[in-house]
Amino acid sequence: MKVLGKLLLTSVILVGSLSAIPPQPTEAAAGKVSILLDGYPLPFPVQPTVMNGTTMVPFRAISEALGIQVVWDQKQQKITATKSSGTAMKKVELKIGSKNAVVDGVNAPLSVAPQTIQSSTMIPLSFFSQQFGAAVSWDQLAQTVSITSPQKDMYTLGFYAISSFDERAYIPSFDTVAFGWSRIEKDGQFTTQSSGVEHKWPKSAGDVTPESIIQDASDQGTSPYLMVYSVDSSLELTKNLEDPALQEDTTSKIVATAADKGFKGIALDLEGLGLTGDKDKVKTEYNAFMKKLSAKAREAGLKITIIVHPLNSSYKGNDYKTLATLADDLVIMAYAYEQEKAPEPLNKVDEAIQLALKQTTKDKLILGISLGSEKDTSVNSKIGLAKRYDLKGVAFWRLGIIGPSAWAQINQSIEMKQ
Repeated sequence: MKVLGKLLLTSVILVGSLSAIPPQPTEAAAGKVSILLDGYPLPFPVQPTVMNGTTMVPFRAISEALGIQVVWDQKQQKITATKSSGTAMKKVELKIGSKNAVVDGVNAPLSVAPQTIQSSTMIPLSFFSQQFGAAVSWDQLAQTVSITSPQKDMYTLGFYAISSFDERAYIPSFDTVAFGWSRIEKDGQFTTQSSGVEHKWPKSAGDVTPESIIQDASDQGTSPYLMVYSVDSSLELTKNLEDPALQEDTTSKIVATAADKGFKGIALDLEGLGLTGDKDKVKTEYNAFMKKLSAKAREAGLKITIIVHPLNSSYKGNDYKTLATLADDLVIMAYAYEQEKAPEPLNKVDEAIQLALKQTTKDKLILGISLGSEKDTSVNSKIGLAKRYDLKGVAFWRLGIIGPSAWAQINQSIEMKQ
């Protein structure tokens, strides 16, 4: 994916024992400890507290960030947490003031009993990590606990370009792969025979043809999508939005190409709208374009993914609320905030997700991650935000630039399909 030419353990590992936290001179040293979840601060209603050398954290805050269901029983002063993993279910019960927890019906000791502080239930962080598979490390100097969330099964979308051929072996690991082999040209016409070096139908390589790659993906359980790319640098998108006849021709050709070539869906990566001009007008026109395309795609049995600029970017041409009703999902291009090759700022990505969630539901949102800007060590922090907000999934730009190190990091964070 690009923006205006170039963008886009289930076992427990305690890396540094929490018991190494020294006893504090007072019974509770509030505000001394901060916590990072997947490399990004986790907000708390109450600051982490050290009691008798044990780090106590607000249970609900961490639990819900990791997708753990929490129920409070006021009468019994009991908190029950459940976590599903495939067909397995884990159940943890804790009582205020009791050093005995119950895990799947079996008693489990606690170093410090759960406490109530400012209406929040505080429990030992070490016990939490042991029960829910989170890896924990302790930075004595910074007084910071770092939590790495366990692997999560989530929807994955990979993008495939002309230069992705060398990493085609990754295709079966994704739920969906969008093949960037078509575009809207400067004259506003849809084509698979672009005059550019990218976003066109590739040549065959011996027995390997574009058609065989599509078929192989489908046979391996990965849904192949036709990706349609364009920017509005020459007003090619504006031409389509303002010309009903051209729009009719474009939407018909996109759907016909996807159906004829054996794709299961269409991924629309139409960028650059709403940078200038009447932004509300652009949104209305793009909604009309997508309504027409979506109706035709549904008739052909094709799914729709719409790739959108983040709401905290300079591009204001996407109406998330309406587009989400017309598509199966939206991919947030949460990148290109910084200069090329620099990891995207986590606070901006976090803000983009929060803004999106005000417009549509989490099951409609996929976080787009550009491996062209991320480092191997920063990929999982972006995935961690998608997990924290329980989004539908993540999308990676792109095959061909992933590399073995980044791939290993991704597989530590996500339960890939294969």
